[in-house]
Amino acid sequence: MLRFARTVRYLRMEQVLWRVWYRVRRVRPRGEVDLPRAITGGPWVAPVAPDRRMVGPRTFEFLNHQADVSGPAAWNAPSVPKLWLYNLHYFEDLLASGAADRVDWHRDYIARWIAENPPGSGNGWEPYPTSLRIVSWIKWALAGNTLTEEARRSLGLQVHWLRRNLEYHILGNHLFANAKALIFAGLFFEGREPDEWLRKGFALLCRELPEQVLEDGGHFERSPMYHLIVVEDCLDLMNILRAYGVNGPLGLEDAAHRMLAWGEVMAHPDGGVPFFNDAALGIAPAIATVSAYAVRLGLHRSEARKTNPVIYLRDSGYVAFRNADLTAFFDIAPVGPDYLPGHAHADTLSVEVSIGDQRLLVNSGTSLYEAGDERNRQRGTGAHNTVMIDGEDSSEVWAGFRVARRAYVRDVDVSLGAQRAAASHEGYQRLRGRPVHRRQVVLEDGCLEITDDVTGLGEHALELRWHLHPDVEVKQVRRVADRTVLTLAFGSRDDERQVRLAIAGVSDCVVESTTYHPAFGISRDALRVVARLSGALPRSFVTRVEL
Repeated sequence: MLRFARTVRYLRMEQVLWRVWYRVRRVRPRGEVDLPRAITGGPWVAPVAPDRRMVGPRTFEFLNHQADVSGPAAWNAPSVPKLWLYNLHYFEDLLASGAADRVDWHRDYIARWIAENPPGSGNGWEPYPTSLRIVSWIKWALAGNTLTEEARRSLGLQVHWLRRNLEYHILGNHLFANAKALIFAGLFFEGREPDEWLRKGFALLCRELPEQVLEDGGHFERSPMYHLIVVEDCLDLMNILRAYGVNGPLGLEDAAHRMLAWGEVMAHPDGGVPFFNDAALGIAPAIATVSAYAVRLGLHRSEARKTNPVIYLRDSGYVAFRNADLTAFFDIAPVGPDYLPGHAHADTLSVEVSIGDQRLLVNSGTSLYEAGDERNRQRGTGAHNTVMIDGEDSSEVWAGFRVARRAYVRDVDVSLGAQRAAASHEGYQRLRGRPVHRRQVVLEDGCLEITDDVTGLGEHALELRWHLHPDVEVKQVRRVADRTVLTLAFGSRDDERQVRLAIAGVSDCVVESTTYHPAFGISRDALRVVARLSGALPRSFVTRVEL
């Protein structure tokens, strides 16, 4: 009960009131909404094409899991993860690569959904999948496909239902998706009700855009994956507004520019996102794909910031380090908005490192959203490249998407000239002796040096973890004076690359087996280096990544 109280105390009052209201009210969906379609006045630019989702007329692959969807019960099967079912209701394959070759499958897919998902019932009628499906069907129609009269009526009903079930109790990217769907539908249809949808969508966008897109271009939930989802949303909105010759809210194009620049900075050399908070590959489009879409819309890419050796994204709280051969990211961000930490991990002050195009030191990633021990483990401090104290998480992550007490970053000191960044967090001050973890990251020629200082009172068990990418092998572990030196290797036998990881200030350093989760539904065997030290504070560790 105390943990629950420590969680809900951060919520906004509107979230609480709307949650209560949605539980007590009774809303019945209308039987039919028949609206004429509006005519576009400008070109519809080809949007981002996701990976293929349909592998057969009734067989789908989402989250690296394939399943047959043959009967009405399959849309809401209790044995299937909810996120997989959500994807089934998104209808992304209508927009995927090679979609034109599956038009007959798609027509049947739409017709089956209408027949087997009664209005207001099941996963497919929850506001978030409803929002994404509305946009998918409209994009499919704008690409030159014909919605049947039945599909058009169903689409109108879905928008009418969404309008009465906006996600004020969640907010964040969910409410942004609701606004996007209302704008798409308000432009796609003609009539008094669509005009109201458009006004409401614009009002929500004007409310959410300044809050959700920070001044440095980052999305306020601090997930690089959701950042790319929202920047694609902004580009889609620009696309449809131009297609219908309507002026959108001021600031939309500027927000898209800033988000694109942020995404370019926060990308590993392999093109993928770093794994801070909920982040995985294969959910959001890669930054190169989103940037190509922006170019098709007439926005110009800007990589000016990416050429600097140290880039401090002050508002979102990340620092990127780059030289000719090394890329690193340092997390000095809050876990997210206080009232919306659902996608947060206890990863404060964690670091990821790439050498060339190879990821070297990695946070463990995200493979599932179902609440349980594995979800809590993946969100916990131990799955990230940072320091644990007394086996506790720096932020109290629990129940899949909840956070009670959370780490707040303080004493930030970033010197671009000295290529150095440092910060402390107070997430462990709830423990006896009120320990504080401070980390400094310095980029030098041929080296990245990371210093961890833990201050406070009393004796504590400290554990520093460095998770290695599965393609990285530990060739040798040896003790040199007061340091443990590990030789790490990656690449082919004919083109092997070696890097030294040297850790000073610890009494025990071991290599352990663990798992790495680069995508949903994926678990790969990997290694982690665990350095332990117990005793009275203060204590310090120094880690050097030496090329």
